[in-house]
Amino acid sequence: MEYQSVERAPEDFQQPVSPNLIEAMCRRAFGDDVTVLSAVELGGGMYNTTYRVDLEQHGPFILRIAPEQARQYRSERGLMRNEHASVPYLAPIAALMPRTVAADFTHDLVDRDYLFQTELPGLPAPEGLAGYPRPRWRSFFAQLGTIARAIHSVRGPRFGPVAGPGFGSWSEAVLAGFEEAAADLGDAGLDAKDVLEVAALADRDRAVFDEIAEPRLLHGDLWTINLMVSPDAPEPTITGVFDGDRTSFGDPEADWVIFMATRRPGTERDSFWETWGPLGDSAQARRRRLFYQARHTAAIRLEAHRLNQPDDAATTYEDMRRLLAELGAQGLEP
Repeated sequence: MEYQSVERAPEDFQQPVSPNLIEAMCRRAFGDDVTVLSAVELGGGMYNTTYRVDLEQHGPFILRIAPEQARQYRSERGLMRNEHASVPYLAPIAALMPRTVAADFTHDLVDRDYLFQTELPGLPAPEGLAGYPRPRWRSFFAQLGTIARAIHSVRGPRFGPVAGPGFGSWSEAVLAGFEEAAADLGDAGLDAKDVLEVAALADRDRAVFDEIAEPRLLHGDLWTINLMVSPDAPEPTITGVFDGDRTSFGDPEADWVIFMATRRPGTERDSFWETWGPLGDSAQARRRRLFYQARHTAAIRLEAHRLNQPDDAATTYEDMRRLLAELGAQGLEP
């Protein structure tokens, strides 16, 4: 078997697995007579360890291996299981998604969850988009708006991660998210005082969140890094959506894709709103979005720490100070 892995330090978050273990995973999933021709680690992701595995009898598959449980933050526990539970809810975009052909959460072979998925066609969107002049990117973001709207149209049974825990109100889910973020940052040795300040304001403003009475499906990580595009279409054309491990039920305006689409206004990203629709314009909606921005900022801080990017982590403190100032200036009557 040809085996290629990304060179990593022992302390790095993502860790490879041995060729023998990959062969054992393949035998469990596809039978003892399977022949593994190659396993090549893909370096684009930042959480799971991912290989392209080519099998003589079955062709190529994507093998995704979750981190060991001890390496997972509170806010990230069981993400692969959460993605597996979300598949039926992502039915509106099923044609764009990989198919899971085998999953193993038993930890018999390795103390990590893993699954095999079909390989999506096309190029990773960051690579594919680079081949088009920026004005043509508008059609890409319009397609992304359509995909996001299809996801957000799905109603859920309760608030919170698809696989649980569930919450009876949106305010409970939001507050739990801030509490987990602060605890994760504290465990990482980072200052989380500003996150706790935002959480205290959110607790005071529970009624603002509870205007959201109907849980809707959120992808949680929908953006260019988790999309595939056609390699030869005249306009950037989305051919695949993957990494749905952060799916949850909540307010669509809290989704990561909304946070990203609102950044850099006046650019090609503006075409997203032509298909997704306008954001809420009430005082309550604008205030909720500030809280959502704060939650995403806390997540960016944690990710920057994991990736050893101290400058990016430092920027989040500046961003959070601005958001706290805006929340104070925009305060609603208790």
